[in-house]
Amino acid sequence: MVRAADRAERPARTSVWLESRAPRGGGARGGQPSSLDRDRITEVTVRLLDAEGLAKFSMRRLAAELNVTAMSVYWYVDTKDDLLELALDAVYGEMELPDLGPDSGPGPGPGSDVSPGPGPGPGPDFGAGAGAGAGPGPGSGEDWRDQLRAIASGYRALLVRHPWASPLAGTFLNIGPRSVAFSRTVQRVIRRTGLPAHRLTGAISAVFQFVYGFGTIEGHFTLRSADAGMSPDEYFQQALSTLREAPELGEVLEESKEIMRARGGSTVEEMYERDFNFALDLVIAGIEAMVLRGER
Repeated sequence: MVRAADRAERPARTSVWLESRAPRGGGARGGQPSSLDRDRITEVTVRLLDAEGLAKFSMRRLAAELNVTAMSVYWYVDTKDDLLELALDAVYGEMELPDLGPDSGPGPGPGSDVSPGPGPGPGPDFGAGAGAGAGPGPGSGEDWRDQLRAIASGYRALLVRHPWASPLAGTFLNIGPRSVAFSRTVQRVIRRTGLPAHRLTGAISAVFQFVYGFGTIEGHFTLRSADAGMSPDEYFQQALSTLREAPELGEVLEESKEIMRARGGSTVEEMYERDFNFALDLVIAGIEAMVLRGER
């Protein structure tokens, strides 16, 4: 049991990115394998999380995959949480972010742009993280609506591709360089909408809390399908068959038929795509309406 005195001497860690000392690693030390460093460990962590999920991940499992001892891994990270935070930031780097050019103006005031919650939770406007994770993308002359759709679609794809990322995004501060680059890009695109500064964080939440929820549910459905040894379409049809066998659900299923038929889409992927695009259009239309209304 950790004593109160111990906690006072060693306060709770908040983020691997806030360590006061330089990261360890970068070469063989004290008999450590020469092929091992933080980047390599993080890469394998992402691969294991994708293959086996968050619940099955452990430092021992990682060490076995790396063909080293568990203590060797602790030479490069202090805790399992540190490693998960590094893995989360690594996958943020997969998103293609638009090149927005020079900053177009001030954003939210001090203290308003740090959020530990899920979604992009706009991070600090760190100059050092401004370009991290940003690949070639649309130029700064592109309409903010198209930029927002592209970023939102990329974030959704990330959550579906890495289902373990959504619970971690709601756990950590999201202040790694790639996460900050994502957050900063989101802020700058939202600034271009014409909303006043004190409404920007609300607009960011409207868009990206929606994307977070949508991508999380879609990712979990895809994961359940794979766990059942089925394609998403097969799993969907099996679920419908099971529901039809429940008499108490007959009325709601009948009511849903018209909605499902009108939506269209012959596959689960098409259904998700249509729903996501229209829902995102609704959110963007809401932003446009607020701007036209002169929201203050």
